[in-house]
Amino acid sequence: MPLTRLLRRLLPLAFLLGLGWFLWTKVRPTLLENPLNPEPRITVTHNTVLEKVEDLGRLELVQYQFKDVVEYKKSTYRFLPDAKVALIVAGHAVGCLDLRKVRAQDVVLEGDSIVRVALPAPELCTWQVDHDKSRVYSVENGFFQDAELVDAGYKYAEANVRTAALQSGILAQTQQNAEKILRPMLETLTGRRVVLVQQMQNPQRPARR
Repeated sequence: MPLTRLLRRLLPLAFLLGLGWFLWTKVRPTLLENPLNPEPRITVTHNTVLEKVEDLGRLELVQYQFKDVVEYKKSTYRFLPDAKVALIVAGHAVGCLDLRKVRAQDVVLEGDSIVRVALPAPELCTWQVDHDKSRVYSVENGFFQDAELVDAGYKYAEANVRTAALQSGILAQTQQNAEKILRPMLETLTGRRVVLVQQMQNPQRPARR
């Protein structure tokens, strides 16, 4: 029958069209990629190793922020002008108490209404330059050592942050903030009046001669 013959002829053609469409959908993404500018393939391999576990007991009580203009000079060669870098430096320092140093004998109950707590001496926990807020203003006569000169200037600035914090009374402010923050907290927890005092420092023995 003519219809049967027609179907027999169209069936292979339809199969080939379907197969061609299937293959096109598979290879089309590859063919459409730009061979001159292919997408980068990124492979990341890492192996994280836990090196150290450290107990933390420092209570941060105050932070000082500093802004400074640092001019760092370095004499490199005898007959050449000094290398010089100018930095606009932002930094901060944090005062804290190390509560890990509180011992059992430092907490004394006096009667039914008072608890006396001997706190460790305040410390300067951290001091550092905030590089995101700092910038290099100028570099002169670096003689191809600009990076080393800038790095040395930042190291000096970081040490100066520590000195400036201590001279500005950060340790005394840390002690005052301990009274403001710790005493009400301890009184709420114990239901007693809390007296905060300084731990007694062990006197150093004289060196034997």
